[in-house]
Amino acid sequence: MKKIFILLSCLIFTTPALAAPLKIVALVNNEIISSDDFQNRVNAFVMSTQIPLNPQTQKMVLQRVLNAAIDEKIKLQEAEKNGINITEEEVNDQLRQFEKSHNIPFGQLSSILKQANVSPQTFANQMKSDLAWVRLIRKKYMTEGEITQKEVETALAEAKKDLNTKKYMVSEIYIKKRNARNISDLVYNLRNDPRFELYAMQFSESPSAANGGNLGWVNADKLAPQLEAALKKMKPGEISDAISVGDGYYVLKLQKNFNPNKDKPEVPTEDEIKKLLINQKMEAISRSLLQDLRQRAVIEIRS
Repeated sequence: MKKIFILLSCLIFTTPALAAPLKIVALVNNEIISSDDFQNRVNAFVMSTQIPLNPQTQKMVLQRVLNAAIDEKIKLQEAEKNGINITEEEVNDQLRQFEKSHNIPFGQLSSILKQANVSPQTFANQMKSDLAWVRLIRKKYMTEGEITQKEVETALAEAKKDLNTKKYMVSEIYIKKRNARNISDLVYNLRNDPRFELYAMQFSESPSAANGGNLGWVNADKLAPQLEAALKKMKPGEISDAISVGDGYYVLKLQKNFNPNKDKPEVPTEDEIKKLLINQKMEAISRSLLQDLRQRAVIEIRS
């Protein structure tokens, strides 16, 4: 893996006039991720997240983009196997929605991408993968059965019971130790960049990454002792050091404290509980399926 980072680092800092010959960065079930495609993805990542590509973030960004490119191939392959095909019109609709949500004048996205050295086709392929995967997960959710009223009532009863327990509203970033060589750099960036949620979405290896690392309210007695000990010393808004727990490191951001002896509890509605349960079930389906597909995929990283 060290060799691949040397190769990718060279690609990132090569000027267009001196661009390196096209190389194969990875093969995913015999489908190619080229050096040109990878460069476009890195440029798109920097453009869309505004996370700076510097010595503190470079290795994390390259690994994140490589993993995302591999996952994109896997997701599209599985969607096609299940008869899900996204049309060009659907992708174009999604691109128009992206323009609207980011206050980009109609039809100007392509020009903005080119100015950032991002291929519009690479960006469109990312949109296509996302659309296909969402449709596949929804299909599997319907097959497994929807959330029942009994499940909603049980979860609501548990939520009301928890209102008498001390808890923390906390966000997390979890990095496995084998991937945590740059964990101190990540903590440094988090303390100097207020966008914790964005970093969580891009770098965290926890299922909570999909929600920007937000765990919501967590009961104190359900946390690992190391995490609770850190949170007790923190003030709302603070970022923790990297905390070693099991085979990984956690970086926490404390949002709020809840003390049942002095704070007024907020009782969730049935609709809020149902939405939460649906999201949790779909996230679990997505996580389990992608993990299974990764394990079965033939992935070759070229150096």
